[in-house]
Amino acid sequence: QVQLVESGGGLVQAGGSLRLSCAASGRTFSSYNMAWFRQAPGKEREFVAAISWSGDSTYYADFVKGRFTISRANAKNAVSLQMNSLKPEDTAVYYCATSGRWADVQTTPAYWGQGTQVTVSS
Repeated sequence: QVQLVESGGGLVQAGGSLRLSCAASGRTFSSYNMAWFRQAPGKEREFVAAISWSGDSTYYADFVKGRFTISRANAKNAVSLQMNSLKPEDTAVYYCATSGRWADVQTTPAYWGQGTQVTVSS
């Protein structure tokens, strides 16, 4: 059993920055690969970024264009997503997710958080 809770969402102007955080509890955090997904109004959920359980591998969606950075803080059972140069099209609910397999966390994660709203104004 794993519980994930996201925080850090809010309203920001285009070009601004936000840092999302995800706190995990339950199974040993370091045993799980972590990822961020997002879902915009009227759109399907899409992959944003992933990081391996060891923290030595990362993978990003093309639309991030170097603007987002995923990182781990295992001592506090946390993963974060630093989002810079935000655009209105980044507006979405952002979800933290985790799975035991590296491939699965990028496609079909086993556990999901409740999500946090990010709104970017033009």
